[in-house]
Amino acid sequence: MNKEAVTDSNNQLSESGLAARTGEPKGRLLIVVSFMGNALLDRYVSGDLAQRLALKGWQVSVTSRRVGRLARLLDMLQAAVRRRRDYDAALVDVFSGPAFRWAEAVCGLLRRLNKPFILTLHGGNLPAFAKRCPWRVELLLGSAAAVTTPSRHIQQALSCFRHDLQVIPNGLDLGRYQFRLRHKAAPELVWLRAFRDIYNPTLAPHVVAELVGDFPNVHLAMAGPDQGDGSLLDTQRLAARLGVPDRVSYPGAVPKDKVADWLTRGDIFLNTTNYESFGVSVMEAAASGLCIVSSRVGELPYLWADGTDCMLVPPNDAKAMASAVRRVLTDPALAESLSFNARAKAEQFDWTLILPRWERLLSQTAESSIVRNASALDSF
Repeated sequence: MNKEAVTDSNNQLSESGLAARTGEPKGRLLIVVSFMGNALLDRYVSGDLAQRLALKGWQVSVTSRRVGRLARLLDMLQAAVRRRRDYDAALVDVFSGPAFRWAEAVCGLLRRLNKPFILTLHGGNLPAFAKRCPWRVELLLGSAAAVTTPSRHIQQALSCFRHDLQVIPNGLDLGRYQFRLRHKAAPELVWLRAFRDIYNPTLAPHVVAELVGDFPNVHLAMAGPDQGDGSLLDTQRLAARLGVPDRVSYPGAVPKDKVADWLTRGDIFLNTTNYESFGVSVMEAAASGLCIVSSRVGELPYLWADGTDCMLVPPNDAKAMASAVRRVLTDPALAESLSFNARAKAEQFDWTLILPRWERLLSQTAESSIVRNASALDSF
C-alpha cells in the first residue's frame, strides 16, 4: 500500500506537505467537516487532528472544501461513497443551523454503507438548536458509534440525548506559542475572531471608548476575516461614531502560522463573543501569556476561573468589560498572575495529551467495523 497521508475529497495531497506512507496504516478514517477553500488544514481543529493522525500512521481523508452549501453537501456525500473502500470509520463534525442538515445527510448515507461514525459536537448555539429540534438531535446522536464534544457546556446541555457523551478538548500545539509573562500590562488590546454577529465585535469599540479617557494611548487591534454579515462595517462605523476610529485597527485575517507571532504584540486579549463551545483563540492567547478578559458564556466559565486565569464579565456589557481591563492595567500583580496562570491552563491542552485520547477512541471504532465493512462493500 502506498497512500498519501492526508487527502481531500478531490484526491489532492493536503497543504500539510506530509510525505506518502508505506505499509499498513494504524487505521483508516474519513473526516467530514467544512474546510474553507484552500485554507491550510491546521486552521481548523479537525484539520489539525487529521494531520497529526497521519503523522502517527493513520490513513486520513477529509471533505469538503467546496464553496456553496449544496456543492459542499454533494461533495461530502460523494466522498463517503467514492472512498468507501479507503476508510473503516468516519468522524463527522456537527454544528447547528444548515450545517446540521449536512451531518444528518452524511450520517444517513454512512449508515447505509454500514460505516460506523463518531460525531463531534461544536458551536455554542447547539444547545439552543437542540431545544428547538430535539427529535432531530436525538435521532442523530443515537445513531453514532460514539459522540464527543470539546465542551462540558455542550455535554451537560445534550446529555439527555446521549448519556455517554465524551468530552475531548480541542488540542493546541504549545510549541508554536512564545510565552511572555506580562509583569505589567500595557493598554495594547487584541481581538482575534471572524467578523460575525455571534462574536459580537461591535462590543469592542464600546470598551475602547470607555477606556480612552483614562488611557489615551489605548489601542485595539481587531484581526479576523470578514464573514459578510455586515459586522465589520458596523464595527468600523461604531468606532467612528464613538470617536475612537484611530484607536482601533483592522489587520484582516491572520494566517494560522502567523497567529502566535501576532499575539505577542498585545498584552490584553478581549473576547466579546455571545456563544462559545471551547474558545481556541482564547486558549492561543493564554498560551502566549496574554491577560484574558472575556464574556462569561458557553464553555468559558467551565474552563476559566474568574480573577485567577481570566477575567470573566457578563455578556454584551461594555462597562463591565472595560472595568475588568482597567483592573488589569492598574494592578501589575493581577496582570502577572493572570498571565502566568493562563499559560499553565493552556499547557493542559497540548496535543501530546489530547491526541492519544483520539487515537484510542478511533481505534476502538475502526477495529469493530472491519468485518461489517467487508460484507457491506460486497452488497453495495
